[in-house]
Parts: sequence; structure tokens; C-alpha cells
Amino acid sequence: LAAKRIDLAIITFGRSVEIVQPFTGITRFEPPELEAGGYTPMGAAILEAAHLIEQRKAEYRETGVDYYRPWIFLITDGQPTDMTRGDARWQEVTRVIHTGEAERKFLFWALGVDQANMAILRDLSPPNRTPLQLKEARWSEMFLWLSRSLAKISDSRIGDQINLENPTGPDGWGVISL
Repeated sequence: LAAKRIDLAIITFGRSVEIVQPFTGITRFEPPELEAGGYTPMGAAILEAAHLIEQRKAEYRETGVDYYRPWIFLITDGQPTDMTRGDARWQEVTRVIHTGEAERKFLFWALGVDQANMAILRDLSPPNRTPLQLKEARWSEMFLWLSRSLAKISDSRIGDQINLENPTGPDGWGVISL
């Protein structure tokens, strides 16, 4: 069931913002080779993700397909190079994230890896969701958690309350960096 209900898109933001994987069903998904480095136009990438989600939801509505609340899962090893706290882009991005969450348009998750600026991720994140930092390069555990979480959601009915595993628990892949 999950295979029929999960669509995935990947947007990278190195030298530029690029949709490297448009929305596709999880059974047709081929993971691309990705590498970190370069600039970090994070603000533009977040805005592109929110826009892409709205387009996908419009496609679903036009065809009468019910959908679950989408997730934006931001993974970064740096800090934004296209915005700074308080500038116009920053204000636009935080407004999109916070409004998107408040209006139930999507869930926003921020994950810092390596030397990510966790203070920036905290400021961007909605007040009810603290960003997580990947602990000890536990990529496999993080992607397994993500897969299990999405499968659990897709096995539910739209509107159900779902309890996800705690990613910061004793066996979790993430930590909250204060």
C-alpha cells in the first residue's frame, strides 16, 4: 500500500537549486548520487520545495486523488549563502515555512549534518519542530526511520493521528543540538 501512496522528489542546492528527481512513485525511484559542497542557496531551495508541493497537490486535486500532508525534509551540511537573518529572503522563507506548517500545507523537518549551522536551522524551523542533527553518520538509520514513518502514514487513513518513532531516543539517529 505504501508503494502506491508515496511520491518523492529531490531538490539539490549546491551551486544552484536543481530538481534532480521530479515527483515519482517510490517504486520507480532511483536514488541519485549526491555530494555536498559549494554554495548553499538554501532559501531558494526551500521556496522551490514549497512551490513543487503546491503544484503536486493541485495535480492531485484536479484528478480527484486524496493525499496526505507532504513533508519537506531539508538535509544540509552548511548554512545558507542566499539569505541572512532578517533580510527579505529570510523573512519570505520563514513565513513560507511557518505558514505552511500552521495551515497544514506540509510538515517541515530540518536535519543538520557535519558542520551545519544548527542555530540557523532552529530559527528557520517552526516552533513545534526542533531541527535534528545526524548523529555519528547514521544515514542508514535515518533513511530507515523515514521509510518506516512514511509507510506508517500511508497505511493510515487521511486525518488519523499517527505516532512516529522518536528519532532522538536511545537507539535513534538524531540529536537535538541546543
